[in-house]
Amino acid sequence: MTAPRVVLGVAGASGAVLSLSIARQLKSLGAETDLVTSVAAERTLAEECGSGALSILRTLATRCHPFYDIGASIASGSVAVSGMIVAPCSMRSLAAIAHGLDDNLLTRSASVQLKERRRLVLLTREAPLTLAHLRNMTAATELGAIILPPVPAFYLKPDSVSDIVDQIAARAIDLLGVSSPVARQWAGVNEQTRRAESRDERP
Repeated sequence: MTAPRVVLGVAGASGAVLSLSIARQLKSLGAETDLVTSVAAERTLAEECGSGALSILRTLATRCHPFYDIGASIASGSVAVSGMIVAPCSMRSLAAIAHGLDDNLLTRSASVQLKERRRLVLLTREAPLTLAHLRNMTAATELGAIILPPVPAFYLKPDSVSDIVDQIAARAIDLLGVSSPVARQWAGVNEQTRRAESRDERP
């Protein structure tokens, strides 16, 4: 069976660690990853995750594409991929995707997913939201994108920030449908209570 090929776009919003978790999990699933990072994303990776984070991210990817290379393979719908995740997705990139402004490889690749009717998952990161942000989310959804704000699953009682990040990243991958579910699932109240008590916690 051919390995799934996924485009991972990284825009310049806070939450750069999400891209690292997604890239790691995709690699562990045997997927091929085409990476495109914006200039702002590269700065955010360095500030939030350390100076070596971009190099680590590129090592995890199968292919790395320059941000302004609109002649790259992933800019064409003739190249079969399983879908795309933008994590994190800045409000600028959201606006460009929602209005078809294909002015760089990240937004062009996103538009390709929409026109080819493939999955496009946007981990939109901003708070609070303006009316412009909300309207752009609506527009992107109407075009076929999936808006997945990186909201923690507190009901799973995560032990660390890493647990939160990995769960959000896994949910994004699950939405592409490229493998069996990888995100931790809600097991029901009784099972959650048992797990909490086994950790000397209370539900």
